Amino acid sequence: MKTALLSVWNKKGIIKFARQLQDRGFRIVSSGGTEKVLKESGVEVTGISDLTGFPECLDGRVKTLHPSVHAGILARRDLSSHMSKLVDLGIDTLDLVAVNLYPFKETISKENCTLDEAIENIDIGGPAMLRSAAKNYSSVIVIADPADYELVARELDNGGPSQEQRLRLSAKAFRHTAAYDSLISSYLSQKCNEDLTESMTLSLEKVQDLRYGENPHQRAALYRFPLREPLGGYDQIQGKELSFNNLTDAGAALELLREFSGETVIIGLKHANPCGVGVGKTLSEAWFKAYECDPVSIFGGIVATNSVVDEEVAIELKGVFLEIIIAYEFTEAALQVLASKKNLRLLRLKRESKRDRLDFKAIPGGMVVQERDMLLMKDEMKLVTKIEPGIAEIDDLLFAWKIVKHVKSNAVVIAKDLRTLGIGPGQTNRIWALENAIRQSKTDLRGAVLASDAFFPFADCVESAAKAGISAIIQPGGSIRDADSIEMANRYGISMLFTGMRHFNH
Repeated sequence: MKTALLSVWNKKGIIKFARQLQDRGFRIVSSGGTEKVLKESGVEVTGISDLTGFPECLDGRVKTLHPSVHAGILARRDLSSHMSKLVDLGIDTLDLVAVNLYPFKETISKENCTLDEAIENIDIGGPAMLRSAAKNYSSVIVIADPADYELVARELDNGGPSQEQRLRLSAKAFRHTAAYDSLISSYLSQKCNEDLTESMTLSLEKVQDLRYGENPHQRAALYRFPLREPLGGYDQIQGKELSFNNLTDAGAALELLREFSGETVIIGLKHANPCGVGVGKTLSEAWFKAYECDPVSIFGGIVATNSVVDEEVAIELKGVFLEIIIAYEFTEAALQVLASKKNLRLLRLKRESKRDRLDFKAIPGGMVVQERDMLLMKDEMKLVTKIEPGIAEIDDLLFAWKIVKHVKSNAVVIAKDLRTLGIGPGQTNRIWALENAIRQSKTDLRGAVLASDAFFPFADCVESAAKAGISAIIQPGGSIRDADSIEMANRYGISMLFTGMRHFNH
């Protein structure tokens, strides 16, 4: 007779599965709460203590950590020395192990969870049994997911799972224990205020497959970190499914939105770069400010706002070809206006209070990890020129500085009256970024301000800005030629502020 060991926290489907195993000639061994549930349901069960000859102890902390359990799982059936040793020791083989683990994730997600509560919900025996069974998958069927009960029951009717299927179940069990341990180590590291540690294991939970990646020939899927939601949580209330590019651009939009509190609209997000940003007293005013910056690049792009999309703005948005509209809310009238555009994706964001601390970027053979760029400047802005900016110019300088932080480097942003006039992203040198921003502006730049994400290596950027009509500049400073840029600004009567902090965004 074959023996199945069932020890599960999540009891979903376990009674039915135990009966299916009994019908197929298995003896059931179980422990603790699982044993109690099965017995109450009329399933004949052998208690783990009867198997081991040793009582559960330490409030259940020790029950399956016993040679009779692990030798029965790990013995290689193809080695006569292993099998004869089991006979000598009076140990039976365990041929199927179905285990799921203490609810550590659910415990730490509860409000006011204490460290002691979290520790008590770290499973020890469960992962040990799963790992033992997964290691000996050629002889032992291992099940870490209740969703696989029916699959295994069907396979048993056909002579048992194939070696390929056993290997898949083994890999799944190891993924399960790896994710479990990763969550524990991350939680404890956070308690110690440690992040860039000597080793790092990322546990990701699959949300859904995506149609494709950046290009149609690339497979892709959306994952989330445990206890986190992609984009901080959202509901898609209209439109076709999101693509890989949609999600990366939406993420860039959300990061930029976090910089503003007033009525703000961001348009475009092409290759994660904004095409226009506007802040206004009303959402309609903010929309027109953003749209007028670049009515061409918005085609097929994103509109994101930190406000509520109303009917007035919805009518304007309907007249533009867009992929996504992102907002914290839509009025019913706005939804009715946009309903006719069936493919247009509408995302309603949740107002998250917690942001990811780390930023990850993949490179061939590894990954670089950094703290997320959550600061705006190091200290107070420092005036380095003879001319001081006016109050309105300071508002525009801060506005442009918030935006340039989120534009791909080398980056320059030109702004006036809390609206972008020109954005120069992703150039291989700073003068090209400036020239692109000036060229894009297509308007009189007299009285406009300029933000640069990093220092000017030469004074040519200041001179070009002055000739275009720029009246104030904000930049980090820190170049060995800062004096040349300051002298050029003074020559043309431009005010310049240093922030002491650069914002490369690659």
